[in-house]
Amino acid sequence: MTFQEIKKILKKKTVGIAGAGGLGSNCAVALARVGIGKIIIADFDNVRKKNLNRQYFFYEQVGQKKVFAIQDNILFINPYVKVEPHDLKLNSTNIPDIFKKCDVVIEAFDLAEMKQMIIETMQTKMPDIPIIVGLGMAGWGDNNSIKTRQIDNLYICGDEQSEIADDLPPLAPRVGIVAHMQANMALEILLKNSKK
Repeated sequence: MTFQEIKKILKKKTVGIAGAGGLGSNCAVALARVGIGKIIIADFDNVRKKNLNRQYFFYEQVGQKKVFAIQDNILFINPYVKVEPHDLKLNSTNIPDIFKKCDVVIEAFDLAEMKQMIIETMQTKMPDIPIIVGLGMAGWGDNNSIKTRQIDNLYICGDEQSEIADDLPPLAPRVGIVAHMQANMALEILLKNSKK
């Protein structure tokens, strides 16, 4: 399949991204670069200086809302991508409404309880929409431990072990690898059954 054929398919697709931090911002940019039609992204946080070690933001964006900053960055990369930003905290009530028209949803939260909440919400209220989660990306090195595993309509990217801690911080290389694995998994799902 040529890149033009890929873009023709992807421009009709919508991906939801829950979180605009290290995973979400990098994943959104990767999808924008390949020509996804629409990205629906939700986050309630602001860009902070300490985020710049792994998130797709710039120093002059510090203090801005993440969803609007990433919208700007995406439009610099690919002005044809529709970005629907939601400046709010996701919960089991608003997730179905925000992501109901998505072909795939990507989980990009920091906290384990939020990851569990979106998985449970998607599996009970939106079981037909695939969800791709990031789990285990802290630290550095050990590339071969990072993988993708599928359980029905749930896809897990990461090493599924390394938890973020003071002595095991989230850093751009491993966070970026997992974010790009999530984007790549989304492409695999979206292109798998599409005709040229």
